[in-house]
Amino acid sequence: MERAMFLMYLWAFSTLLFLGGIESSCHDQYWQLRKPPALFIFGDSMFDAGNNNCINTSRTLQANYWPYGESFFNTSTGRATNGRTIPDFISDYAKLPLIPPYLQPDIHDYVYGVNFASIGAGTLVETHPGLVIDLKTQLSNFYKVEKQLRDKLGCEEANTLLSTAVYLFSVGGNDYFAPFQKNTSFFESEYIQKEYTSMVIGNLTNVIQEIYNKGGRKFGFLNLTPLGSLPYIKALKANKTDGCDKDLTEVAKLHNSALSEALQKLESQVTGFKYALHDFFTSVDERSENPSKYGFKEVNMACCGSGPYRGYTRCGSVRKPYELCENPSDFLYFDPFHPTEKAYAQIAKLFWSGKSKITGPYNLKYLFKLDNECRTSLIS
Repeated sequence: MERAMFLMYLWAFSTLLFLGGIESSCHDQYWQLRKPPALFIFGDSMFDAGNNNCINTSRTLQANYWPYGESFFNTSTGRATNGRTIPDFISDYAKLPLIPPYLQPDIHDYVYGVNFASIGAGTLVETHPGLVIDLKTQLSNFYKVEKQLRDKLGCEEANTLLSTAVYLFSVGGNDYFAPFQKNTSFFESEYIQKEYTSMVIGNLTNVIQEIYNKGGRKFGFLNLTPLGSLPYIKALKANKTDGCDKDLTEVAKLHNSALSEALQKLESQVTGFKYALHDFFTSVDERSENPSKYGFKEVNMACCGSGPYRGYTRCGSVRKPYELCENPSDFLYFDPFHPTEKAYAQIAKLFWSGKSKITGPYNLKYLFKLDNECRTSLIS
């Protein structure tokens, strides 16, 4: 009897050591191999961290001069706001360094990701052609990075990096601004709205699919802000209407609806595809309607610009005089098109950890969360 009990205790103790050894080994391997997931950034001026500094383009499609960057970096970096943008805050939340622009000359290591975004870029090559890095070209640059990662890390490690990385997108607004700036009645026809939106979403979906084919599985998206309510548009419409362009806002709504449907379709058809879609439209609209709730004093006028709503003249213009507010954190918009760092910080927090009503079906915190397959396999 005593011998039997001794053997039972010995077996139980040995089993615990064995399982503990497995779990410890698994835990050690897990934390040794799993660095923070990389972050690859695509899109336009909402996300550009300086790529347009390095291309031959117009000054209006750059932000590498004062007062851009004044509130955080104390110098202009190419970010189209007074400080940090959404990807900068997301990088901090994810415990990553600031993700550098792809065209920054001294960048040769992409293990933490890289930023391909370009001020003025769209999904269509016809949007500001020759002056921006359009989404198709951004994809080509990603291919180059993917090849370098495989050459440097080997296929297995590169595959792991690409499949665990998060791919962040803010793009589409310029595709609608470009034709609108040439003809403000371009989007009056509902047929044009639907056909044009379908083309923009189709191009974006193709890029997502290409990244998926290279191993990408986790994606984050901003939908479009109320385009017809930007200070630039209000300045154009001043003394004519209520200051907004309803057609431009309607096409933004149509785009957002089509984007949501396209992502849901991808999720249902493509194995392992997961995404976080932040309702940027609603976030900006809520702050416009209830500024004091979010700590803003001015939501119609830009901090930096000239004319009605400070919606004219690119902030920092060397040709025409412009005005600059004393405290950008009082403002929703820094220049005629772009939010302030304070607004970006609030949006980034919602993008990172917001509930499904504002960011869904997942948030970025969930997508960045380390996989727990090793532990799960032990438990099951």
